[in-house]
Amino acid sequence: MDLLHGVGDFFSLDIGTNSMRIVQLFGNAKNGWTLSKYAYVPINPKLTSDISELGKKRLGEAILGAVNQAGIKTKNVAVGIPATKTFTSVVETDTMEEKELEKAFHYEIDKYVPMAISDAKADFIILGPSPNDATKTEVLVSSVAKEYAEATMETIEKTGLNIIAMEPEPLAMARSLALPGAIDANLIVDFGEKSTDLVIVYKGQPRLVRSVPGGFGQLAKAVAGGVGVREDQARQFILKFGLAEDKVEGQVFKILSHSLDNYAVELTKSVRFFQTKYLNGRVGGIILSGYASIIPLFAEYIEAKTDIPTMKGNPWQSVRTTPDQQAALSSVASEFAVVIGLSERSND
Repeated sequence: MDLLHGVGDFFSLDIGTNSMRIVQLFGNAKNGWTLSKYAYVPINPKLTSDISELGKKRLGEAILGAVNQAGIKTKNVAVGIPATKTFTSVVETDTMEEKELEKAFHYEIDKYVPMAISDAKADFIILGPSPNDATKTEVLVSSVAKEYAEATMETIEKTGLNIIAMEPEPLAMARSLALPGAIDANLIVDFGEKSTDLVIVYKGQPRLVRSVPGGFGQLAKAVAGGVGVREDQARQFILKFGLAEDKVEGQVFKILSHSLDNYAVELTKSVRFFQTKYLNGRVGGIILSGYASIIPLFAEYIEAKTDIPTMKGNPWQSVRTTPDQQAALSSVASEFAVVIGLSERSND
């Protein structure tokens, strides 16, 4: 199993807080992709947080059920790892022959991992020449606690599946959402249930990866307490009215805007950090994913706060689908960014 590498005949699995997504694609990055198999299965949030043996068994059964529902035949699977469980950074090193650099990094990778290398699974990808200095090469390094990785592997492989790769979710998300051929950098924002992942893609490569605590669940609790409704009702309010100032006497807007101000600050800080490091780089757009792409007026709010053009992302932009597939996926299409990105790993 590789943390970042791993190709061949495989499908992809993304286990979220409230749902599980499976995708198998045919094709390649050059000629485009075609959706072959897929499944979307709602799950109880308690299922993924139950670390007892019975809980792991039930999660494994749910995974196998989703695989069978999708009609997947291969046993090889690529799995996403939550950003909160990984550490990912981009470092610079002296330019040398690729084989020499790979050899050197295998011995030096412990310098870039924030834990004892014996307690971690770590991997790296050579991104290429640094946009700042032609004598330097940028390398993306990612690590995950060995205990977490091995527990995840055990749960999934007990079903008979074979994990060929595990990849941090922000990297997979960036692969499916990044705008092909973009000259300026783009900040991709995935607003999840419990956290918000941020990735800045520049010249086709991820240059900054961050995860900010708090997500849709935090907003729902704030609205529930502020308006005096149940949390499930608060969720409906947010998804129906969003940041509309003329709905529910402006109460939902006031509560959401107060909470989202903190996120806008984090986005601005990320942009400033990137532009300080890459002096010739400019963040020309913000791409929204997850709940950020379905909450009404979220994009307009972020654009007003950051003064950066903001749009909803489309993880299906490079994937061909049939009309029947589009119809079946229409209500949940925005949730597939990570699993599609995992499936778009190159087979070349």
